[in-house]
Amino acid sequence: MNAAPGDAPRPDLAAMVVPLGRALMAAEQPVLDAHGLTMWAYAVLCHLDETPLRTQAALAEAIHADKTRIIAVLDDLESRELLTRRPDPKDRRVRLLTLTPEGRRLRDAARAAVQDGEEHLLGRIPAADREAFLRNLNVLYRASQGRPDR
Repeated sequence: MNAAPGDAPRPDLAAMVVPLGRALMAAEQPVLDAHGLTMWAYAVLCHLDETPLRTQAALAEAIHADKTRIIAVLDDLESRELLTRRPDPKDRRVRLLTLTPEGRRLRDAARAAVQDGEEHLLGRIPAADREAFLRNLNVLYRASQGRPDR
């Protein structure tokens, strides 16, 4: 999509998305702090929602974290009874991760608070366009993760 004569060219996607992502993460941090979560802990809780049983290695890959980086996060979440780790019956060296009901409640509360905060930005998009924007943003997100459109 080219700019019309006299219009400034559209910035590259990364030039728009990276600063937006930083601003969103900065806005999320106080919300996560209020829920007793780090950004990594929140990522873990949200990703375990997508697949109830996951290995630590698969989770680390999904959230783009080093396997050793998330061990302390998993230890903390497990000590707070927000998730369980149990040996895989097929391979006892592997640990399967499952959210507990309390983990789901905390994740849901944190997600609701984060999304309430997002309304500040989303409110700048006309209501008629907001659903299409979010749907298309999800298409781009899924494509960037190598996932098919739904």
